[in-house]
Amino acid sequence: MNTPVALITGASRGLGRALTAGLAREGFALIIDARNGAALGEAAAPLRAAGATVTAISGDITDPAHRDALLQSAQTAGRLDVLINSAGTLGASPLPALADYPPADLRTAFEANVIAPIALIQLMLPLLRASGGAVLNITSDAAREAYAGWGGYGAAKAALEQASNVLAAEEIAVRVWWADPGDLRTDMHQQAFPGQDISDRPRPESVVPAFVRLISQRLPSGRYRAADLMPTAHGARRPG
Repeated sequence: MNTPVALITGASRGLGRALTAGLAREGFALIIDARNGAALGEAAAPLRAAGATVTAISGDITDPAHRDALLQSAQTAGRLDVLINSAGTLGASPLPALADYPPADLRTAFEANVIAPIALIQLMLPLLRASGGAVLNITSDAAREAYAGWGGYGAAKAALEQASNVLAAEEIAVRVWWADPGDLRTDMHQQAFPGQDISDRPRPESVVPAFVRLISQRLPSGRYRAADLMPTAHGARRPG
């Protein structure tokens, strides 16, 4: 049986790094990316030492040439079973009201959080269709709830959610999931609350079992919350 292959963006830190380690433990070969090459190498090293196959490609996911390099790596691997779009940006920080949101920062947020993931999906769909694979887009409750200051990030994630929803309706052979991991102790979350103590938030590693369940059980396409997918939860609930 061929080793399954997962491509994870934003894998050098936070949830992306935690998911990378989690899927390595599940026996996946990995293609990972991040903008910081040194940090990406640090994330890959212990996984390789433990016997995992890891191809690390540093670059900016908004760069078409970098996306092409990721595609070439997946083609070299000969298959792709899971594409996880975890890379993204908070946008302007400290979080401004929409009345004061710099348009340039808004464009950057949409480029990284919406356009780049969709462009990467487009490239990877032939491989995903061939394997009966899956797309997992990391989203946020800010895509649905109105939090002051979260207009730029929330609007971008809302756009990603609707794009995911449409993709799920269009792609029969491919699972499409968009999942809210909840508030986590990450660098991005810290940027949203500069100077505040966020040590009460759970670490990204805590929700990895939820995502492993989503992938391993190949749950139906749709929107999920990590809290509802944890092994102790009763069933997997998809909020409407």
